[in-house]
Amino acid sequence: MKKYSLSIKGGVMEQRIAANGWWGTCAYAVGLGLILSPGLSWGLEIGTTPPAERRETISLADAAIRALQHNLDISISRQTKESRLADITVEQAKFDPTLSVNGQYNRAVSPLNRPVFGATGGNLTGITTFDQRSQSVTLDATTNLLTGGNVDLNYSPSRTGVNQNVATGFLFNPSYTGGLALTLTQPLLRNAGIDVTKTFIRVAQNNAIVEEHVFRDRVLTVLATVEQTYWEVVFANENLKVAEAALKAAQELLASNRAKAKAGIMSIVDVLQAEAAVASRVEQVLVADKTIRDQEDQLRRLLNPAEEDLREDLRLTPLDQPVVTLEPISLQEAIDTAIEQRPEIVQAKKNMESSDLNTQFSKNQLLPTLSFQGTMGLAGLGKDYGDSVNRNLSGDYYNYGAGLVLSYPLGNRSAWSTYSKRQLEAKNAEASLVSVRQQIIVGVREAVRRVQTDFKRIETTRSARIMAEKQLQAEQERLKVGLSTTRFVLDFQRDLATAQGNELRATVDYNKSLSNLARHKATTLDRYNLQLN
Repeated sequence: MKKYSLSIKGGVMEQRIAANGWWGTCAYAVGLGLILSPGLSWGLEIGTTPPAERRETISLADAAIRALQHNLDISISRQTKESRLADITVEQAKFDPTLSVNGQYNRAVSPLNRPVFGATGGNLTGITTFDQRSQSVTLDATTNLLTGGNVDLNYSPSRTGVNQNVATGFLFNPSYTGGLALTLTQPLLRNAGIDVTKTFIRVAQNNAIVEEHVFRDRVLTVLATVEQTYWEVVFANENLKVAEAALKAAQELLASNRAKAKAGIMSIVDVLQAEAAVASRVEQVLVADKTIRDQEDQLRRLLNPAEEDLREDLRLTPLDQPVVTLEPISLQEAIDTAIEQRPEIVQAKKNMESSDLNTQFSKNQLLPTLSFQGTMGLAGLGKDYGDSVNRNLSGDYYNYGAGLVLSYPLGNRSAWSTYSKRQLEAKNAEASLVSVRQQIIVGVREAVRRVQTDFKRIETTRSARIMAEKQLQAEQERLKVGLSTTRFVLDFQRDLATAQGNELRATVDYNKSLSNLARHKATTLDRYNLQLN
């Protein structure tokens, strides 16, 4: 006959049991059950909701709207989009006219060593002072043309006077002169043409469109993330109910077994098995409750509340329930919708268009610089400013000229290297568009299969749950008439809880798959009747 020596330590209590055979083991188990019982009630107490917690009900649509209004990623993307619009203005501003004003006053007092015609008479008998004063204003307006040229308009009136004692041969003293000149410079090869000059404006416009769709993609991503997290909160809440139902069933079985053991019609082992099951399911309840709180925090973070609100112990109660009906899905229609609406397609197309623009511009830079320069002007002289203006505009005094300027760097290696680089970038952009289309098609196909598979999982897990309920009910009836044991009933209770959890998971996964399919089709905004302005 074997002898067992078992020691149980718990806090300040130490119990040693020494017994022989099977009854010694049973005595140890009874002591263990007595020690576990206080722990079970303690576990249930800590799982209750503290009275200080504040609860808030929230629907999926409300969560989506709040996330769009306050999400930090969306705020950053929105500001980036605005900066791309500013880039367009920067490029367009290169064709804004420039106005400059230059005013000068000059005085020169010089000794004359010889007679000066118009300033002195005959031979000099001594050092003569020549005092000349001039005031001038230059108004210049210039602008770049969309053709690649440049226009400059210059007006420069001036007043010139010399000391009266030597000014014997001047017609006007002081004299007023005015000059009006128009100069045109137009490239004929390199940098010539509207298409070339507007290259960077169009690139900036494409970048703004790309950033707009990056912003839209970010919005879709945030909405999809909110939906996925929301359904996880729903699953966590429903999973807690499953765990609590399993705990309640185990507690009821434990109470029944204790009553039967007290009446002497059931062994103490069945009581201990029921107590162990209750302890295990208390743990499951605690874990399920923690999961709810974790998922609620994740959802609250997506809503981006203020730090003070995030510090509060707020519980979110979801209002929406998952759908369990199969939505009609056409694979080809889903692919066509995704190709038409996915932001990545527009981004890839605009990047390819910008690459083509840069390639055409760099090709133009291979040409020599050949420019036409033409100028024409009017001149005038008068005794005062009004007289000078009248004579200036009369057209009696004028000048004009024209010419060509040609230059070309020998070898031009920089331009050729840039052109080769732009060609490679254009090919990469074209390949990226093809790659994006392929990824979208494969992603939509996988998303459609996931929806169909998850819906079938709902049907199969529902059938499994129904069978588990029937098996548990039959086994409970067998236990009542003494044809089964507590262990088998507990196993079937566990199987039922697992089947209920699987059905719940399949239902939530189906709703998450619908959200994932909408994200792949870029129709998430349509689900909420939202438009981005």
